[in-house]
Amino acid sequence: MTKRRSRGDGGLHWDERRQRWIATASLGYDGAGKRITKRASGRTKTGAKAKLKEMLRDHEDGLAIAPTNYTVEEAVTDWLTFGVADVDEETRKNYASLCANHIIPRLGHTKLRELRAEDVDRWLKERSGALSTRTLALIHSCLNRAVKRAMARDKVKRNVVELCEIPAGRPGRPSKSLTLRQAEGVLLAAEKSPLHAYIVVALLTGARTEELRPLTWDHVDLEGDPKADPPIPPYIAVWRSVRASGDTKTRRSRRTLALPTRAVAALLAQRERQGWQRYAAGERWKERGLVFTSDVGTELDAANVRRAFRHALKGVPGIVPAEWTPRETRHSFVSLLSDDGLSVEEISRLVGHSGTSVTEAVYRKQIRPVIQTGAVAMDRIFDVSREGRDVGKEEPPKGPTDAHHRP
Repeated sequence: MTKRRSRGDGGLHWDERRQRWIATASLGYDGAGKRITKRASGRTKTGAKAKLKEMLRDHEDGLAIAPTNYTVEEAVTDWLTFGVADVDEETRKNYASLCANHIIPRLGHTKLRELRAEDVDRWLKERSGALSTRTLALIHSCLNRAVKRAMARDKVKRNVVELCEIPAGRPGRPSKSLTLRQAEGVLLAAEKSPLHAYIVVALLTGARTEELRPLTWDHVDLEGDPKADPPIPPYIAVWRSVRASGDTKTRRSRRTLALPTRAVAALLAQRERQGWQRYAAGERWKERGLVFTSDVGTELDAANVRRAFRHALKGVPGIVPAEWTPRETRHSFVSLLSDDGLSVEEISRLVGHSGTSVTEAVYRKQIRPVIQTGAVAMDRIFDVSREGRDVGKEEPPKGPTDAHHRP
């Protein structure tokens, strides 16, 4: 005779309509006092019994059982809706685009409980042929954070995405910098652009585009104080960025930069030009004190700047505008200073890096190599080019005095 299951061990019954065995487990009550009942099914009684045992085991481990049809898409959607409230709107849109284009089409229909590390590995490997390593890291991070959130809410036992490594993706577009001649051509061509002052200040100070777009006139001094001790030159105070917090990228990124004469002239012209813009816009003008604005006084976005920047590059010899972005004015700033002999320590201070390691890592192609300086110095010290000396051969002493004083 079959032994009856104890109270709390759940139940099994045959569903004639579905032609399946149904396992039912009562797992207590929710906060509203409603009984929590979970069900699973199997083609055979043994299969349904195994699922019943799994539900009870999970309950004993303190885990609520996720609905069997809870999918990766639902987990991702939940994360996008509630899990990214602390990021700015542009970042949220970027996450949503990555999820919609790369995660949901390929993994969205997979039940979260059935997602395996092998599935994630195959997905990343497939995407590595079309995406850069950085984008692969981003989509992996989005999926990882979505599953982690689901796990924290007892939707799944563990996060298999954390177990997967990110493969190398397609090489990204390398950053480049302007030569001195190209930079002069850009500054000349930009004189006819509405973005003239922006390009001049970006190229001659190395400020990030995210730091220049929110720059306000009260953080700009175009006169300085020549009578001060020491004299204070014209400057811009880089204290803000377009990030959600409004802060600069790092604490060291907060800096005050002296303005070259050409930048001062460009900003004076920008102030006058903005006065005419304000007059033309009339009541449509939205005064926010910004240095660089749209025709109605609002802040420029990244797409505005990129489009105007590329338009300004038209006609510059040796430059294909579509291949350049505003951030490369910063790379050009580093390159031009390095070519002029400025130390990496001073360049690092000017661009707002926390140390020289960041400057050398990010701008290694723009920094003049310093490894050769040891050989140059040794050649100068030992003067291997002196007439009458063979490199690698020792000169015979000409006398006791000469031998004694020879290094």
